[in-house]
Amino acid sequence: MEDLFVYNSLSRKKEKFEPITKGFIGMYVCGPTVYSDVHLGNVRTFMSFDVIYRYLLYLGYKVRYVRNITDVGHLTDEGEDKMSKGAKKDKLEPMEVAHKYTVGFHDMMQLFNTHSPDIEPRATGHIIEQIEMVQQILDNGYGYESNGSVYFDTINFMKDHPYGELSGRKVDELLVETRDLKNQSEKRHPSDFAIWMKASDDHLMKWNSPWSVGFPGWHLECSAMSTKYLGKNFDIHGGGNDLKFPHHENEIAQNVGACKCSPANYWLHTNMLLMNGKKMSKSDGNTITPTQLFTGDSPHVTKGYDPMVIKFFMLMAHYSSTIDLTDDGLQAAEKGYKKLMEAIKVMDSLSTTSTAGSLDEEINGTLDAILKDMSDDFNTPKVIASLFELVAKINGLKGGQLDINNISTPCLERMKKTIHDFVFDVMGLKDELSGDSSSKYLDGLMSLIIDIRQSSRANKDWGTSDKIRDTLNELEIKIKDGKDETSWSLN
Repeated sequence: MEDLFVYNSLSRKKEKFEPITKGFIGMYVCGPTVYSDVHLGNVRTFMSFDVIYRYLLYLGYKVRYVRNITDVGHLTDEGEDKMSKGAKKDKLEPMEVAHKYTVGFHDMMQLFNTHSPDIEPRATGHIIEQIEMVQQILDNGYGYESNGSVYFDTINFMKDHPYGELSGRKVDELLVETRDLKNQSEKRHPSDFAIWMKASDDHLMKWNSPWSVGFPGWHLECSAMSTKYLGKNFDIHGGGNDLKFPHHENEIAQNVGACKCSPANYWLHTNMLLMNGKKMSKSDGNTITPTQLFTGDSPHVTKGYDPMVIKFFMLMAHYSSTIDLTDDGLQAAEKGYKKLMEAIKVMDSLSTTSTAGSLDEEINGTLDAILKDMSDDFNTPKVIASLFELVAKINGLKGGQLDINNISTPCLERMKKTIHDFVFDVMGLKDELSGDSSSKYLDGLMSLIIDIRQSSRANKDWGTSDKIRDTLNELEIKIKDGKDETSWSLN
């Protein structure tokens, strides 16, 4: 098995990956908070960990991939539960909101051809485990109850264990979390954080506990669920870079406080998605949704792009580096993606009877580089660069500049297998240039668009509903609203 090296955010260095149990890997990734549609930054994170998951499988590991659904306890900066806020906004029960946006999240990730995790636990389904973990933290002396809420005692914890290693922050320098400002009088120290919160009378989501009728802290959820399904110590914990502090930092503290050991050996973090050189922001209009990228219905793009083109664009950057989303970049990615798919078709049609060829050494060297670079912290940009070195060879064979007899049969077969393995199995790209794949993509996209239109109609957002209908009419796609379902057809 090829040696694998990963950049560990905890140690801040690249390390040789050594699983706890030979041949087996436990991986936990923080999933979405399902109170609204998944945004493009989330898509990038989950797409990146899908590629990591795929490559671990390719290397021959048996992987248990756990990615949670947060459906309670994630507070806004104003201290309101995001699920409750979404429920009030949509005039639905919180679990209706959770189901609606979980389905939308799954539909979206399917368009990007990502694998489902092996286990996808919901926070609301693990309240008992979270209450038990709070009690363990209290029993070990690292928590305290105050007015029905329970807080993690960071100062007492630091007498025995380090706090702030992952984020590099020191307690005396930490900014108070704005979502906890209203509870400062209950805390012993500003850096303490809630692991169980007493609910107000009008709070929509609450459960009985030994301390109060309330709900778990957001950070606690992932600690409880990762421990339940992967054990007290597992291999990989992943998520977006924005989760390092306070979420992941507090996860480590909770696990050590409850189980007396750090949860994960390797912490992997994806970086942020920029647009036109700036951070995405709704307030200044510098934002775009995945659906707008598909349809082109945004001032930031000149046309719509296939999900595979968007995926290819994102894989052209390393998962730990920022990506600047621009229309020019997407157009270049579209050309590159089409060129790659066309070259694969040409390659598949090639055959040779040669037993030895002058091009074998060079081609095999490039194929070796693909495996080496992917094993070097999942370096997809370098893998793609090597793939295009092979594309140049394939096009040279097509144009007659290169002689197929200069490639041996074993080398050609290895090239075919390696390119197919990495393009389709590891990176999860699909050939959307073929009719069958395009049909599947269109079906999935139309299902998503119809769901968005139905939600708009249910919320009496007639402007959005009419715009979707009119745009589809312009594309000669007819929508028919039936008694039980909405169907579509090409005019």
